[in-house]
Amino acid sequence: MNTPLTLLNELTPEVFLTEYWQKKPLLIRQAVPNFKGFLTPNELAGLACEEDVQSRIVKKIDDNWHLTHGPFDELSLTALPEKDWTLLVQAVNHHLPEAAELLSQFNFIPHARLDDLMVSYAITGGSVGPHIDSYDVFLLQGSGKRRWKINAHTDLTLIDGLPLRILENFKAEQEWVLEAGDMLYLPPNIAHHGVSEDDDCMTYSIGFRVPKKQEVIEAFLEHLQDTIQTDGLYEDADLRCQQHPAEISDVMIAKVGAMLQKITWDKNTVRDFLGRSLTEPRPDVFFEPISTEAAGEVSIDDFAQLLAKHILFLDLKSQLLFYGSHFYINGEPLLVPEDIESPVRELADTRTLNTQVLHDTQRLMLAKTFHTALLAGYITIQ
Repeated sequence: MNTPLTLLNELTPEVFLTEYWQKKPLLIRQAVPNFKGFLTPNELAGLACEEDVQSRIVKKIDDNWHLTHGPFDELSLTALPEKDWTLLVQAVNHHLPEAAELLSQFNFIPHARLDDLMVSYAITGGSVGPHIDSYDVFLLQGSGKRRWKINAHTDLTLIDGLPLRILENFKAEQEWVLEAGDMLYLPPNIAHHGVSEDDDCMTYSIGFRVPKKQEVIEAFLEHLQDTIQTDGLYEDADLRCQQHPAEISDVMIAKVGAMLQKITWDKNTVRDFLGRSLTEPRPDVFFEPISTEAAGEVSIDDFAQLLAKHILFLDLKSQLLFYGSHFYINGEPLLVPEDIESPVRELADTRTLNTQVLHDTQRLMLAKTFHTALLAGYITIQ
């Protein structure tokens, strides 16, 4: 893979973030020179047939759009028409190390913003229609060619009655044909329409989540609900007779208002909320724990000895984030001793850690810290 300088068409990451990120599109010719991708159409189709992989097929037949969700089987894939369809596979980075390697080229953007790598395969005319995404995306072309049309000021009216959010009145302001290694960056809410120009079009979409403010607030309130505890009962020993028994009194409103004002939060509360929520696996993500027999054989001391000979990796589906000395993995806080905070930060940043260069005491601390994670399948050693 290439350095960010090449990836961003000789722009530094700082200039890209200042001038383009969440501001305006950027076309980058040969961002990854001669990039053909790391999947063939058959390999992508194989992923789409697996139970633990999110996939879908979008077809356009006689000007009508059709959406089918996977997993698929070989028969349904071979029965597809000769044109105007697209196969899309989500979170390929959860399944292939090559995908994780590609994502590492985008480390100038915080891991906390990363959504996933989606790979699509389309034959001639294949598309998902003109639409708007609520995330930042880098559209890296693998094999084949795709024509992209964009509009930053389009009518947001959607076509009624469709299983897809397709814009009804899309008109292109700009368009380009992307070939292998070319990349188009689009900030949120830029309408775009990509159409395959041949029968071998594969596009790698690196997406970064942009949650709605309402979603963040609702999730934070749920976090408070799970973490706040208070004692006592509603008290009204001073209750007086009311003219209207069905009336909610000013006194009750004042009492409940005083109770609610005691709900407070600080920076630590927000940090804990973000650490847990940003590392929380998707509902469709499942880890493979070490078998019961093997788990009984891998003690903390055994684990420490393995770390002296092997390298520690995060599982492809795992997310490890930190703030200062506070660490979170897959939705849970992780208590990390001060003496190994630096190597654990390296593991979070690079998703791998050469534990052979550490001293015995540090390896033992790592073994104690990550033993449960090892048994749960959150990390691996190779």
